[in-house]
Formats: sequence, structure tokens, C-alpha cells
Amino acid sequence: MVHISAQPLTLDTFLQRSETQPASEFIHNQITQKPMPQGEHSTLQSELVNAINAVGKPRRMAYAFPELRCVFGGAAIVPDIVVFRWPRIPRTASGRIANRFEICPDWAIEILSPEQTQTKPLEKLLHCIDHGTEWGWLLDPEADSILVISADSRIKLYQDLDPLPLLPELELVLSANDIFSWLSLPE
Repeated sequence: MVHISAQPLTLDTFLQRSETQPASEFIHNQITQKPMPQGEHSTLQSELVNAINAVGKPRRMAYAFPELRCVFGGAAIVPDIVVFRWPRIPRTASGRIANRFEICPDWAIEILSPEQTQTKPLEKLLHCIDHGTEWGWLLDPEADSILVISADSRIKLYQDLDPLPLLPELELVLSANDIFSWLSLPE
């Protein structure tokens, strides 16, 4: 992540700024810009959103959003993927999905980009957990591993065929092998 500002700012001041590409985030009174997604990152993000929505959307259980700004707990973050249980999805008075999400997600997922350290993504995931998120995942494509943070802030490493924990109402079984196999396209 590129560090943009060393001066402490307020959340309100940050939210009044113009959007950047890739997105900027505000956490612990600091603004940082997300790294530009590359091939592996984009593939994992797309496939995981599709897998979650294929199970969660038809039964109106949960919905996965890519790159959605969430403002809560004094921060404005844009995890790679957030998942909200259906009843918690913010809606307008007419029932449409709201533009502003001012609550924590039920599940937040970050995907490490090449040469990115784990510190900033873990900081975001821990912020989510501290404010009510049930699961945080940090995917490391280089190591074919996933760090999972639970609601009680326990961190566990998942590799190979171990089934990953996720929202219990989703009838979906995934392992690190399943997820990272999406990076190999058939010839």
C-alpha cells in the first residue's frame, strides 16, 4: 500500500475527498491506497465472489461484494471481498441496495498482492473482527495458504485440504486447495 498522508485526519474529512483508483482507505487516522490488483488477485477475488453468491444469493442467505467501502468503527476500509448475511445488507427505503455501508461485514476477505506484507490487510481484518465481523480470511497466493481470524481473534493457518470455516448457513465447503486451484486454467 502506498502511504498518502502522515498528518492525522478525521473520518469525515477523508469521506469528503475524491475517490482514488485503486481505492484509498482510512484506518487509525491514516490514509493508505490499496495496491493495484493483478492477475492472481483478480482471479481469486472473482472466483470466490462467484462461489459465495452461487450458494448464498438463490436462498437469500448472504451476498458477497467485491471492493466495497465499509465505514464503521472510525474507519473507512475497502476489503477485497465482504460478505453480508441477507437481512443485514443495507437497503434504501425502496428496498434497493444502499450505496453506503456503515456497518461491519459478517465476513471479510483480503488477498495479498505480490510484494505486499501481511500487516495492513491483517490490520483491516482485525478492525473488522473488533467491531463484530465473524470471520476474516487472508489469502496468500504465494504460499497457497489462508490465515483465518475468528470472532474471538484467534488466528489459524489453513493449507491443503482442510475445510475452511465460513458462515454456517452457507452450504459451501472450500479448502485452500480448492481456492488456489482456480489459478490454474485448463489448456
